Amino acid sequence: MQDFEPNVVVFCCRWCSYAAADLAGTSRMTANPQFVVIRTMCSGRIDPEFILDAFAKGADGVLVTGCHPGDCHYVNGNYKTRRRMLLLEEVLEQFGIDRKRLRCEWISASEGGKFVKTIDEFIGTIKKLGPIDGIK
Repeated sequence: MQDFEPNVVVFCCRWCSYAAADLAGTSRMTANPQFVVIRTMCSGRIDPEFILDAFAKGADGVLVTGCHPGDCHYVNGNYKTRRRMLLLEEVLEQFGIDRKRLRCEWISASEGGKFVKTIDEFIGTIKKLGPIDGIK
């Protein structure tokens, strides 16, 4: 299990969490590199089907990041995201996927350090869980 390198997909909103990822990079902060970022205009635009599709295509974990509640550039997108993620956790269990494989985190543009910390923690959690068996 120590050789396991998870495939992690990170959905980032364009205005806050993607900017935080950019800040982390330009500040030369180091993070575990075992993830791929997909930039969206808003976390509220992330359809639950995108997340299910990521798992179906081999992702071992999916991290959804966005603006802090109340700070969404599209007014209430992150509130929609919060509700969707809670429901999606229930659906994942129906497919035999541990809820810990999906995480939602609010990261502002100035929180490059939080972005790195969140990535490292999430990848560590996925490594402990081991490879995913896929959607059942």
